[in-house]
Amino acid sequence: MIINQIKTFLLLAILTGVLLFIGSLFGSKGLIIAIVIVFLMNFISYWYSDKIILSIYRAKKIDKKQNQRVYNIVKNVSKKAGLPIPKIYLINTETPNAFATGRNYKNSAIALTKGIINLLNDEEIEGVVAHEMSHIKNRDILIQSIVAVIAGAISYIAYFFRFFAIFGNDRDSGKLISLLLISILAPIIALIIRLAISRAREFMADERGARTTKNPKALADALIKISNGIKRKPMKGPESTSSLFIMNPFRSGFANLFSTHPPVELRVKKLMSLKI
Repeated sequence: MIINQIKTFLLLAILTGVLLFIGSLFGSKGLIIAIVIVFLMNFISYWYSDKIILSIYRAKKIDKKQNQRVYNIVKNVSKKAGLPIPKIYLINTETPNAFATGRNYKNSAIALTKGIINLLNDEEIEGVVAHEMSHIKNRDILIQSIVAVIAGAISYIAYFFRFFAIFGNDRDSGKLISLLLISILAPIIALIIRLAISRAREFMADERGARTTKNPKALADALIKISNGIKRKPMKGPESTSSLFIMNPFRSGFANLFSTHPPVELRVKKLMSLKI
């Protein structure tokens, strides 16, 4: 666990360093601008990422009276995890999935799709909720939000570099080649780091969620059902939000090589090998 956490923060530092390096290519002013961009994006992601993601998927808050089954499951898992009961949201889609959001314990929320509630039994939903509660407890959502905004900034700046290299007035061939290389390599580096961070956090949340419920098989069964459900009916939404869900809701098959989540087969194997 400690090794995975150290790796996460090292990768996050590298990602931030890539953005600052790009800014430094424009001199001291460019470096200052890059620092300002990092600060502003982190500020926005910290305070408003939960509201933004919930609004994107038109999630509706539910309470005990509206869905006592789900409320009781979340309440039970919260007690086992030693956390306050998060706000519970419902996403009106048949695609089975779930995600957690919020900057801390007191401002956390768990969103479940209509599809996952209908598809899974109580033990499996409990496993999914425990997985998401682990993300909340580990502050993974905050980390993922910061990673997403920095990676997005790098991609945007890389696009600017490509535009400048192709249409700019500077005809220095060496400089143009450098700009093109940076514009191509920078977003690839950002993507690899983002995938590495997300996948590491998913493995950790799987294990801690299973230890919370003491039922790794239920979570493993849930992951298999969710994976099959996504293949039948992928979700529609911005790809940048995929890392927030318990499983990538947008793509399957060969694209999993570039997915923010580990292969479901490997996750199931690790869960079934746990000794609890």
